[in-house]
Amino acid sequence: MQIVFDFTVLVLGVIISCSFFASGLLWFSNQNKQSNRFLALLILSVALWLIDHFLRISEIYRLKPNWYFLPIFYSFAFGPLIYFYVKSLVNQSFIFQKKDFLHFIPVLCQAGLYCFLSSRDYEFKNWYWNEIHRPITYRIEFDGTWLSMCIYLFLSIQLLRKYQVYVNNNFSETSRLKLNWLKIILTILLVLCSQWLVEVVLREYFSLFFNYDYSIQILGAMALVLAVGGIRQSSLKDVNFAEESPEINAKTLVQVDETVLQQIQNGMEVQQLYLNPTLTLAEFAKALKLNPKMVSQQINTGFKKSFNDFVNEYRVEEVKRRLNSADIERMTILGIAYESGFNSKTTFNRIFKDFTGVAPREFVK
Repeated sequence: MQIVFDFTVLVLGVIISCSFFASGLLWFSNQNKQSNRFLALLILSVALWLIDHFLRISEIYRLKPNWYFLPIFYSFAFGPLIYFYVKSLVNQSFIFQKKDFLHFIPVLCQAGLYCFLSSRDYEFKNWYWNEIHRPITYRIEFDGTWLSMCIYLFLSIQLLRKYQVYVNNNFSETSRLKLNWLKIILTILLVLCSQWLVEVVLREYFSLFFNYDYSIQILGAMALVLAVGGIRQSSLKDVNFAEESPEINAKTLVQVDETVLQQIQNGMEVQQLYLNPTLTLAEFAKALKLNPKMVSQQINTGFKKSFNDFVNEYRVEEVKRRLNSADIERMTILGIAYESGFNSKTTFNRIFKDFTGVAPREFVK
C-alpha cells in the first residue's frame, strides 16, 4: 500500500503549509497585535483540522492506523476565535478577561478528549471509534461546531454592522476603517455553514460520511483569505469602538439645538475644517469647543446625516465649485480633490458619484 499523492492532496498540503506560515506572520505582527493573534490561532486551528482530512485522503491513516485521534481537533474554537478577532480588531483597547475563557470551555473539553485518546493503544481507539465516536461524539463534535460557527458568525456580523455605523459617525475618511472585506468573508462563511448543514443531513439520513465534505476545502480557502486580509489590514490603533456605546444603542430622542447647529455649520463654512483629510468627530468637536457626543447627535438629528456624509458633502461641493472655476485650467481633477479634503482617488471617485450621480470627469464635461 502506498501513499496517495494526487492533485487534491497536493493542494491541501499547500493550503496547510501556507496556513501555518500565515499564522506565524500574524502572531508576530506588531500591527493590530491582539486581534492578529486571535486570527493566528483561528488559522492554526483550521490548519490542524485540515491535517486530519489530508491524512485520510492520502491514505496515510491506512498505513499508520495508530495515528487516529491525534490531538489536532480544535473546531469548537472556530466560532469564538472569529468573534474575538472581530471584537478586538474594531476596539483596539479591548482586554480579554477571565469571563471570556467561558467561550473556550467546549474546545478545552475537545482537546482533553483527543489528548486522552492519542495516548491509548490501537485496540482501544478502534473500539472507541466504532462504539462511541461514530455514533455519538463525532456527531456532537461535527454538529456542535456547525452550531457554534452559526452563532458566533451571526454575532460577528452584527458587531461589524454596528461598528460600521460608529465609523460613519466618527470619521470623515473611512476607506481603511470600514472592513467591508471582512463583512464579505463572514457572509461567505455563513454560506459555508449551509454547506456544513448539507453534510449533516447526508450523514444522518443517507449514511454518507465524507462523500460531499466540500466544507473542508471552503474552510481552508477562507482561512487563507482571512490571513491575507488580516496581514494587509492597516492599523486601527485610533479605533476604540465599544459595542455597548450609548451612541449606537440609545433610543432616546435628541432635541435639535439651533445654536449648536449654527456652530457646526460655521466650523465647515467659515473655518473649512473639512479640508483636513483625516478629520475625525473628536477633532471637529475640539475645534468647536463642544462635546463630541453632542456634535454627533446634532448632526444625526438636525442634518439627518452621519458625520461622514456631512463632511464629505462639503468636500464634494468644494470640488464642484473649483471644477467650475479657473482652477480646472491649471490643476487636475485629482489635484483639486486633494486640496478639497480627499486623500484617496478611489474614495473621491466613489463619494463624488454618490453625491452627484456622475463621475468627476463627466461632471466637467
